[in-house]
Amino acid sequence: MPRRILQGKVTSDKNEQTVTVLVERRFKHPLLHKTVRSSKKYRAHDATNQFKVGDTVRIVECAPISKTKRWTVLTDEAQAAQA
Repeated sequence: MPRRILQGKVTSDKNEQTVTVLVERRFKHPLLHKTVRSSKKYRAHDATNQFKVGDTVRIVECAPISKTKRWTVLTDEAQAAQA
């Protein structure tokens, strides 16, 4: 099964090797036919602590790293290796 890749904005980098990423998605409401925005926060592993608040990052699914971390931040080197 392919791994999901999401794009979002870093909202917190206070924890060691962890960033909180806010991912926003837009969809059309089934009944009202209006575009609705919904957002969700994901905790992602950032091994080098290189991402700061406000950065736009891509995160990829991975095996559980801790109780709340199921995602890792995709760096430029990892993107090149994945392609």
